[in-house]
Amino acid sequence: MSDRTHQSLTFPITRNACPFAPPEQYTSLRSERPAARIAFPDGTMAWLLTRHSDIRQVLADPRVSNDRQHPGFPEYVPGLKEASRRMKGGLLAMDPPEHTTYRSLLTREFTLRRMRRLRPRIQQIVDLCIDTMLASPTRHVDLVTALSLPVPSLTICELLGVPYHDRELFQQRTLTFMERTSTQEERARAIGEIRDYLCDLVAIQAARPQDTLISRMAARAREQGIYDPGILGGLATLLLIAGFETTANMISLGVAALLKEPGQRAALTADAALMPPGVEELLRYFSISDQVTCRVALHDIEVAGIRIRAGEGIVASIAAANHDPEVFSDPHTLDLHRDPHSHLAFGFGIHQCIGQNLARLELETVYSTLFARIPTLRTACPVEDLPFKHDSLVYGIHSMDVTW
Repeated sequence: MSDRTHQSLTFPITRNACPFAPPEQYTSLRSERPAARIAFPDGTMAWLLTRHSDIRQVLADPRVSNDRQHPGFPEYVPGLKEASRRMKGGLLAMDPPEHTTYRSLLTREFTLRRMRRLRPRIQQIVDLCIDTMLASPTRHVDLVTALSLPVPSLTICELLGVPYHDRELFQQRTLTFMERTSTQEERARAIGEIRDYLCDLVAIQAARPQDTLISRMAARAREQGIYDPGILGGLATLLLIAGFETTANMISLGVAALLKEPGQRAALTADAALMPPGVEELLRYFSISDQVTCRVALHDIEVAGIRIRAGEGIVASIAAANHDPEVFSDPHTLDLHRDPHSHLAFGFGIHQCIGQNLARLELETVYSTLFARIPTLRTACPVEDLPFKHDSLVYGIHSMDVTW
């Protein structure tokens, strides 16, 4: 039976009983059917790639598109195409040359030099959150609401120039957008409300410039003759959602894993030089954005010995790539001493995450500060019993009761 006529798998595939591991099927698929036919709940078909080399190939191939409006683009969540159509300025749904033009408005905002200047303020934010935790008379808090969400939320709000008192609007709407159980109408309304707010904010800050990312982005767009509040509002929407949702989930998952592995936690806290590669290993290990690296072929291409035809969708699984034993020895083991820099947690190619330097800085600051200040931190229940986000586009933990 050929791969094209082989019985398709239902996608998404649920993670294992071990909540940190990717689906077990990825291992067998990688060796037996590295390009496998999959079916989404609505019947849409696509190809699932599970080998690191094949995924890098596709993510760097100009013959595949990230434009969700192309026929055949995998609609892995009902209503995603419609939500994308309404949100002008979504970098993740653009192809060159449009993508190149609008990404250039943001690249200098996330350089290593600019991120280093943010370090003292991020440290203040983390310390403030931990101060509040330690003030709890019960020594019992939900880490998600006490630390994981506030740190990236406050950071990205300050960076963009969004009033922090509006953060609940974004958190609630983002949750609705990310949950698989949301209807198409709920998802479209949630992203529309965020985008409308930010389009208005772009217009305000363009008229009265401030020292914010939005103001600087608007000024560059005017200089280049491409100023459009709708598109810039879409860019800001992407930054806001990606700027706190993914990092918040990584904070929670990383803390849970390090609490479950006291030896790894002890090594990380004993050696400051281990923190940067340790964060990379945690990013590799969890690969929380497994399903967002979807593409559609614009021309016939060959991947893993299979001809993928023009108009066919592709899911390039980040979690599968980051657990490929050809690249990472013993990949299902969290090893903070390994060199994980070949990981694809931030994607690959022209759509690689523009905010990755900010995410790394936030994660390093949170992990180093939290375990130094609360060395007796522990979860109130076994880690395996935490409510993991099996129902979300971005993997994480819904809530995480901790004590000390």
